[in-house]
Amino acid sequence: MLDPRLLRAFVAIADHRSFTSAAAALNMTQSTISQQLARLEQGVGRALIDRAARPVLPTPAGERLLGHARRILALHAEAERLLTDPAGTHPVRIGMPDDIATHAMTGALAAFAGQHRDIRLDVTIGLSRELTRRYHGGELDIVVVKEARPGPDHRISFAEPMAWYEGSAAPDWPDPIPLVAFPAGGLYRDEMFARIEREGRRWYVALTSSSLSSVLVAVETGMGISLLPCRSTLGRDLRIHAPLGRERPMAVSLYGWETAGPIGELADRMIAVLAGRDGATTE
Repeated sequence: MLDPRLLRAFVAIADHRSFTSAAAALNMTQSTISQQLARLEQGVGRALIDRAARPVLPTPAGERLLGHARRILALHAEAERLLTDPAGTHPVRIGMPDDIATHAMTGALAAFAGQHRDIRLDVTIGLSRELTRRYHGGELDIVVVKEARPGPDHRISFAEPMAWYEGSAAPDWPDPIPLVAFPAGGLYRDEMFARIEREGRRWYVALTSSSLSSVLVAVETGMGISLLPCRSTLGRDLRIHAPLGRERPMAVSLYGWETAGPIGELADRMIAVLAGRDGATTE
């Protein structure tokens, strides 16, 4: 192997064209730098510096090695910087539903990451029940989830108004009525089916999507009705489906394993964003 220390001595001699100047640049004695060059030459089996030249110059073999030596030293320095730079060495794993990952929330996350270079954010967008499972399994450090009621270990919880929606130009719905739903295991989906069954209505699922945006577009264009957070419908071409109307609010709850340190600070920033959502009220 080519020892970077020996290569550094060789490059310094070639650049300065002097053993004395190279030794001074590397804070070595002239005898030390001469010994390091000799060790390198012994290792490669070739003379690399013409000591008889004035000033000293690389030999043909030294000229061939010089460019490679510079690249090796540059990569070595880059690796040292990588290992000593604390940036991204502490991962923080966050989970939240699609509609919580707003411009304000992701902006708060980005600002936090910019102020804490040692922290690497790993954000997962998913269904609340799956995020809750992963949080309790220790896979996530902070989660924001939708749930029927907050658990005993929540940091804070806000009421999430819910209602049934249809497109503003929706027709008189046929029997059975088409539903636009999230995938199996989603909280809204189960609530939808339970309510429809209580009403004695016949139904079928016209579209299933894990994307809130896709669900909203499908309802807007008349594919069916859906149970949605009222905040998510702001600015959309939707209206409340009068026969089913509003549902009891759900809870938007934040959970975090740590309350102090950088993770506690990040949770506080996320709480501030949640509290600012259209005058959210805590439960």
